[in-house]
Amino acid sequence: MSPAATSPPATVFREFLDSGRLGFQICASCEQSVFYPRVLCPHCGGQDLRWRESAGTGTVYSTTTVCRRNETYNVALVDLDEGFRMMTRVEDTPPEDVRIGMRVLLQVRHDPDRSEPVAVFVPAEA
Repeated sequence: MSPAATSPPATVFREFLDSGRLGFQICASCEQSVFYPRVLCPHCGGQDLRWRESAGTGTVYSTTTVCRRNETYNVALVDLDEGFRMMTRVEDTPPEDVRIGMRVLLQVRHDPDRSEPVAVFVPAEA
């Protein structure tokens, strides 16, 4: 995929997810990773942000278990190996079993409630 330089960042990000991949940006000026996609680098203000595809591997930075009336789920911050952090969920394991430092792998799944693909993670080791 070679995203058009003129496409809005949210559109390009969605195109990555639609194809089952996670996109992020690299600033050509300061070489920092940028996530969530933006039009300006939050580190240096640079305007030349280039798209990259994440390998989809990361480490849980923090985690919490959310308990609602009929459901319990995990919300986590994951540090991707490319140098950015994202809020997500770790699935396919009980929420209370998600641990800081756990290695995780990206999966793009369809969220039926929002009718769109979402980036979630699963434990790297079964």
